[in-house]
Amino acid sequence: MANKIKYNLKNVHAAKLTKGPDGAYKYEVPKAIPGAVSISLDAEGDSSPFYADGIVYFRSTSNNGYSGDLEIALIPEWFRTDILKEELDKNGVLVENAAIAETEKFALLFEFDGDANAIRHVLYNCSASRPSIESETKEDTIEPGTEKLSLTADPREDGLVKSRTGDTTTETTYKDWYKNVYVPVAKEVLP
Repeated sequence: MANKIKYNLKNVHAAKLTKGPDGAYKYEVPKAIPGAVSISLDAEGDSSPFYADGIVYFRSTSNNGYSGDLEIALIPEWFRTDILKEELDKNGVLVENAAIAETEKFALLFEFDGDANAIRHVLYNCSASRPSIESETKEDTIEPGTEKLSLTADPREDGLVKSRTGDTTTETTYKDWYKNVYVPVAKEVLP
């Protein structure tokens, strides 16, 4: 059955991306990022018209991925060390060092509830910038603060940007979505 609506961000996961000497992309097993509040990613790219015969004769478009924010309750320590490259010292204190400027690339997996099935997504080549530090004093009631990661999801060198489950996604693929990063499988071409 097809979804008519989507709502409720949940099941956010990240999987560190590495590229082997042979140029093959490899992902670690996805790890959960609990406390998802919101995600907002805008499509990046240009549309360039070419005019001839007094009309738009041809239009070229580019897909440069997505950029935006992921808001979560609290960034897990494993994400800070594995992806943002903060280091734990011998006393278990997280240390941010300006000499380590490059963060790790990762796949971002998440889903939205639907009226029929959850719609599961994966962005293949993400990077995150350091989050801001902010909070507020406690008043009459406790208002939990959140943390925001500014994300960029660029196309991989092979052009792959994102995948999502659809109305005809196989049960096995759907069930195993968070076990490994899903990589597209080419359709068989019949002779």
